[in-house]
Amino acid sequence: MAPIERTAMRIRQRRIDLGMTQEQLASKAEVSREYIVRLEAAKHDPTLSVLERIAKALKVDIAKLLK
Repeated sequence: MAPIERTAMRIRQRRIDLGMTQEQLASKAEVSREYIVRLEAAKHDPTLSVLERIAKALKVDIAKLLK
């Protein structure tokens, strides 16, 4: 599995574990819902600044999303 796929899977699973919709995550991370959809499908590689906002929204350390 490619690193982007692992990161996408971790983001999606953490979002689901928190009971958060893609729309809610997008709003908290200040990105569009479409961005989250593409990210979770491993079709978009996020910048570090966006990944930091997503990690904050998911209440997880960024390293957990990248490991």
